[in-house]
Amino acid sequence: MQWTSVVAIYALFFVSSAFVLLPFGVKTADEAGVEKVPGQADSAPVSFSVGRHALKAAIMAAILTTLYVLNYIYGWVTADDINVFGSPPNFDK
Repeated sequence: MQWTSVVAIYALFFVSSAFVLLPFGVKTADEAGVEKVPGQADSAPVSFSVGRHALKAAIMAAILTTLYVLNYIYGWVTADDINVFGSPPNFDK
């Protein structure tokens, strides 16, 4: 596998991880015991640290990319392992 492919896979895992991790660790004003600003939604987060969120996503993406590359090298799970429908139909007959 080329290093550019690994970088592209890491970028995909990073963006996916960033979206998956969004709801974790977020507190509303009621949960944090802070007074709400007039007009603020009840579900609005108190604070959001982009740097901390990016670091969490980077760590998760690094772990997932490592597992993906190791699976590519050693072949732990192949396409035949996840084929739940059996062999594809033969349309030549």
